Amino acid sequence: MGAFQDAEGRPTLGNLDALRSEAALSALRGSLVLSASTALIGAVLGAVLAYLIVSLPSQNLLRRSALAVSGVLAQFGGVVLAFAWIATIGPVGVVTQAMSDWLGADVYGDGWLFGLPGLVVVYSYFQVPLMVIVFTPAFDGLRPQWREAAVNLGASTWDYWRNVALPLLTPPFLGALLLLFANAFAAYATAAVLVSQGQPIVPLMIRQAITSEVLLGQANLGFALALEMIVVVSVVMVGYNLLLRRASRWMR
Repeated sequence: MGAFQDAEGRPTLGNLDALRSEAALSALRGSLVLSASTALIGAVLGAVLAYLIVSLPSQNLLRRSALAVSGVLAQFGGVVLAFAWIATIGPVGVVTQAMSDWLGADVYGDGWLFGLPGLVVVYSYFQVPLMVIVFTPAFDGLRPQWREAAVNLGASTWDYWRNVALPLLTPPFLGALLLLFANAFAAYATAAVLVSQGQPIVPLMIRQAITSEVLLGQANLGFALALEMIVVVSVVMVGYNLLLRRASRWMR
């Protein structure tokens, strides 16, 4: 509601007009690029890891351990994750110092960790295990009888994956991709610690609008930005639910 009110509480569309400013559009582009890139990286790598995990016997210790670790790392975000990366490859991080002393290499470079490229790397850290968690059931849903039937009908391994497995896995894969997109789009704490200057993504611009002592009276702009995020995430999650419903017809 605050998105449609001015500082005195009167109805206005001025806050929505402000979403077309260069700063707001730049933050939206940054959020979309960050979310799309980390969702794609997480989806591809996570799907490969999920396949390797599912290839192991159900009671295998490595399989159970990998799923348990993925469940933990998928929730390992926020301030703790940001501090871990700073302590590892920050300006005086362990790996930064080791690479400099041993190989003379500067992995920290021009401070890429504290910008959009750094956010892509750090976000991928929890996107990959999240993909493992949400996509492993799709591999488990591929019934052995389907492969046996395909082989009995003369299909090769490639024919089975192309004509049976991949069409069945495509809806849950795309659904998981959208889920990862929404997860990255709404993340805040990790970016808030890593990025101290500038607002490359929408959540950080909302923080500035609400808490800045320099830009007073911008709280309603923050509400408008939050409304923008709600609309984007709602569209994504509607697509996710439609794909999930389609996948559930077979993966039961």
